[in-house]
Amino acid sequence: MNQFTFESKQKTVLFGFMGLGLVCLLLAYFTDEQPHHVRFWTNFLQNTVFFTGIAFITLFFSAASITAWAGWYTKFKRVMEAMSLFLIPGLALLAVIVAGLWLGWHDLYHWADAEEVAKDPILAGKAGFLNKGWYTLGTFIIVGVWIYFAMRLRSLSLAEDQNGGADFAHHRKMRIVSAAFLPIAGFSSAAIIWQWIMSLDAHWYSTLFAWYTGASWFVSAMAVLILMLIYLKSKGYFQGVYEDHLHDLAKFMFAISIFWTYLWFSQYMLIWYANIGEETVYFKTRMEKYPVLFYGNLVLNFLLPFFILMRNDTKRKYGSLVFVSIFVLLGHWLDMFQMVKPGALETALHAAGAHGDAHGHGSSFAAGFSIPGLIELGTMLGFAAFFVYMVFNSLGKAALEPANDPYLAESAHHHV
Repeated sequence: MNQFTFESKQKTVLFGFMGLGLVCLLLAYFTDEQPHHVRFWTNFLQNTVFFTGIAFITLFFSAASITAWAGWYTKFKRVMEAMSLFLIPGLALLAVIVAGLWLGWHDLYHWADAEEVAKDPILAGKAGFLNKGWYTLGTFIIVGVWIYFAMRLRSLSLAEDQNGGADFAHHRKMRIVSAAFLPIAGFSSAAIIWQWIMSLDAHWYSTLFAWYTGASWFVSAMAVLILMLIYLKSKGYFQGVYEDHLHDLAKFMFAISIFWTYLWFSQYMLIWYANIGEETVYFKTRMEKYPVLFYGNLVLNFLLPFFILMRNDTKRKYGSLVFVSIFVLLGHWLDMFQMVKPGALETALHAAGAHGDAHGHGSSFAAGFSIPGLIELGTMLGFAAFFVYMVFNSLGKAALEPANDPYLAESAHHHV
């Protein structure tokens, strides 16, 4: 089958999970014991950035593959194109965060309080970058540029289906567009992730943070791509995608998991060795008050994929791939959970004038912050369903096999 049909049963299931996510967001808003509805806003920010980042890194991976003259992925590149188009609804979700910044709906960012900036020399020194204007312009301009490149590559790919010829003119244009996007993607993604996530801990900074987050997005994107391809194959689609293709995706997931661990250790070791209070506070807070998240991070995102995917044959077994992909995806979602929650909670408590420990109640546990609760898991499932819905919706608008792609035959005979 070369045309995807988005079945009503699939839509019903996805709408059900989206409804669950909406209910969990409302529960987080109305039942939150922390000030300024911070549980709601951190859940919203975490999932928005997580799934938008997966869309971005899929576009980056597509552009890098095109620039490198790779052909092995061609059989399933329409799934990658559909995933990258989630950037459009992702920007709409980010617009809610931006609106909340200007209208005072949330206190996620310490640097957004002008009074605090005036009396804090560290925040004042960063005010040229950490301010509402740049946050707004950066979000809309940078993600807008990503969307332009995603739509441009998609349009050239579809045009190639209709008008592709022996001169490969469309593919040459795709290569030019991809090569132009790569440096833009590298610089812009670093700048905006500093704004969205790193600035939640406004006194802290790390030169490795953009690499670290990008690696997390990459592994998550490979996990999502593997899960989607296995599911679509089970429905009769992509029968030309074999174990060899999945094997290479699993190799990427395995390799970048190790790279992520290298960055995790390097970021921790260099900051801890320097012993500068402004920097070590990030890790001290997480090690002492969020130990399950901090140490569980390594188990889910390094040990599990390392020992399962180290064997070559495991990368070809659907059951093993589904298992490790689900846990890796959950693991990196948890990693972003611990990037977001501690800093945002500290800021909300400070804005409310609360005292005590990081939770403001003199206890060591806070629902939805120390570890994810059912509300957080339900919210994640809702966002995941929204992501899948948008991908499937895009997938059904074009032929699954790119008819005139010059690398189609290479992909069909891919063997490793």
